[in-house]
Amino acid sequence: MPTILLTGSSRGIGQATAGALRERGAVVIGHSSRPTDDPDTIPADFSDPPAPQVLWEEALERSRGEIDVLVNNAGLYAPAPLDSSDIAWLDAWEETLRINLTAAAQLSRFAVRHWLATGRPGRIVHVASRAGHRGDSPEHWHYAASKGGMLALHKTIARAYATHGILSFAINPGYTQTAMAEDYLASRGGDDLLADIPLGRVATPEEIARIAVFCALDAPPSMTGATLDANGASYVR
Repeated sequence: MPTILLTGSSRGIGQATAGALRERGAVVIGHSSRPTDDPDTIPADFSDPPAPQVLWEEALERSRGEIDVLVNNAGLYAPAPLDSSDIAWLDAWEETLRINLTAAAQLSRFAVRHWLATGRPGRIVHVASRAGHRGDSPEHWHYAASKGGMLALHKTIARAYATHGILSFAINPGYTQTAMAEDYLASRGGDDLLADIPLGRVATPEEIARIAVFCALDAPPSMTGATLDANGASYVR
């Protein structure tokens, strides 16, 4: 079974995905923004530009030079109100883009270079967001922009490297039942937002994890470049 580097694996969608992958027999090297007691998890703060490279190199060493799948799941969802100071607004943009997009691009670059150099096939799974297509709240321009950028990154990789056996998949969750989303739903009225989801509820982390596992292990190569929506029909393309 493959060795998988999974970012943001300490909670929410990432934690559920790590568990589901391990149930399938995959070797999962996890990542957290902070130190943890889990020996299978590497701490790396993506707000620090060198952190993705440090993570990749340590993961490659632990895996004895064989990483088969990269799952870009780590993300930041913090508000940047329109009436913030210029410095605070710019800081929020730069931190969100650094964590959500630039770090994912860095890791994708390291993975693609690794597979090209070794002649091995590989897969990248990008956990993006409904916001990358639909947009987000007035306080989250930067989050929507980062996820839209991730989708463009995904499509570019898929088109550029399919001939080398390097595949790319993207997942677009809507609201998901994590602590971060629950706080946001409560602050925005909860029931009113749920009324915008025809399914009548938010997704569970386990639902998104099932899609991530499919992309990482089972999706046929002809699906490379695909984006899978999981938002309860709150946004239909």
